[in-house]
Amino acid sequence: MLQLRGQPDTGVAVQQQALAIQQHFCLEPTIKRHTVRLLALVAPGNLMTNTPLEFIAEGAGFSMQFLYVDPTLPFPQELPDHDIAIVALSELDRNLATLDYINNWISQWPRPVLNMPAPVSVLGRDLICHQLQNLPHIEMPVTIRVSRETLFQVAGGNPPLEELIVDGNMPVIIRPVDSHAGYGLERLDQPEALQDYLARYNDAEFFVSRYVDYRSKDGQFRKYRVVMIDGQPELAHMAVSDHWMVHYGNAGMEQSAAKRFEEAGAMGNFRQGFAKRHAAAIKTLHETVGLDYFGMDCSETQDGKLLIFEVGASLNIHAMDCSEMYPYKRPQMQRIFNNFLAMLQKKPNCPDKTDTLICRRCNERRSLTAFQNGAPEPG
Repeated sequence: MLQLRGQPDTGVAVQQQALAIQQHFCLEPTIKRHTVRLLALVAPGNLMTNTPLEFIAEGAGFSMQFLYVDPTLPFPQELPDHDIAIVALSELDRNLATLDYINNWISQWPRPVLNMPAPVSVLGRDLICHQLQNLPHIEMPVTIRVSRETLFQVAGGNPPLEELIVDGNMPVIIRPVDSHAGYGLERLDQPEALQDYLARYNDAEFFVSRYVDYRSKDGQFRKYRVVMIDGQPELAHMAVSDHWMVHYGNAGMEQSAAKRFEEAGAMGNFRQGFAKRHAAAIKTLHETVGLDYFGMDCSETQDGKLLIFEVGASLNIHAMDCSEMYPYKRPQMQRIFNNFLAMLQKKPNCPDKTDTLICRRCNERRSLTAFQNGAPEPG
């Protein structure tokens, strides 16, 4: 709550105090509709650190537990009882050490696990773009990571800014590493603009990529947030704007009944429209990413390819929009929540009311507490 009220440092400090007391927390839905128990492995940090699964659990009506893990935290003496686990960390740089830490022992976990850590750790903007290069029907510009010092040299003309763009020409898109929600995201049309940009942002590293003009024939920009649940795409929202930097909060959706009408149509026709047009690309993306649950912000190029801006394990989806203004959203989000629950229920041994399962590594029957024999040492 402190973070949501604009006090992120205080919120994280209070969180650290709480984790010194306990690392396991439970969340029960307002109305419990299903008995499946999901355990999310999460990391300490701000609201961008982990996948926001709370909205999904509340919407689908199942219990969630959160177990905070970190190389510096003691491992719990006994695992919370659960039916299925999910690695719910985002791909941000600050999580990479914890993802590697989890990867060392997660194969011994005594319950089915979603979103293994290794595929999550390579979703960074400068990593996933290389996996998607030259794949049919997909376009994602190459993103490079550049230090502030190097950009100062580039601003002085040595080397020229154009040389940083390995797959095209000016203009470029620039943003601080690990930034979200449009913070520091700008388009630089001329190399001279870089010096002014650096004067306004003091971050140590930046992502740079070529700009893609993805305007539709009517001159508007359209951005889709699509979540992938067990390989199946679902539309979480679509925003329409006359500006290239499209975020749902600044696209003027509340002020335009026409835009909301179009979004409602896109949701109602998603399977026969967007998903069908890009079925081959979406299938390739799912196979390449290799996660049970993830999301992407995307659009369409003018020649009909799936244009991907971001692929992430922690893109936010929710059903909090006003039902009177967005009557079509609640049913669509409920569909997504239900599909997530269906994915949980399809996994082997889920739900399982016993306290033992077959260990995937040693093929022997083990209890939750027996996992401790192979668990990491505290610290």
